[in-house]
Amino acid sequence: MKTNRMAAELEPPFVPREKLIEKQKYYQAVKKHTYLKGPMDMITSVAIPLAFAGASLFMIGRGIYNMSHGIGKKE
Repeated sequence: MKTNRMAAELEPPFVPREKLIEKQKYYQAVKKHTYLKGPMDMITSVAIPLAFAGASLFMIGRGIYNMSHGIGKKE
């Protein structure tokens, strides 16, 4: 057990402590929702779901139009 603790103390951290504190201050100061605080979060949290919703509404509308006009039936 003692060797594991010593190895953990000798291993350098992934990010320097100063950088971590700087990022924490930035994220705590931003007045946005938690899931929109990062620089690219607007794309993953808003744009992609809106694109999926728009595509699905288009396909549903096209399917209803085709069914009502009898287009695209298989023989």
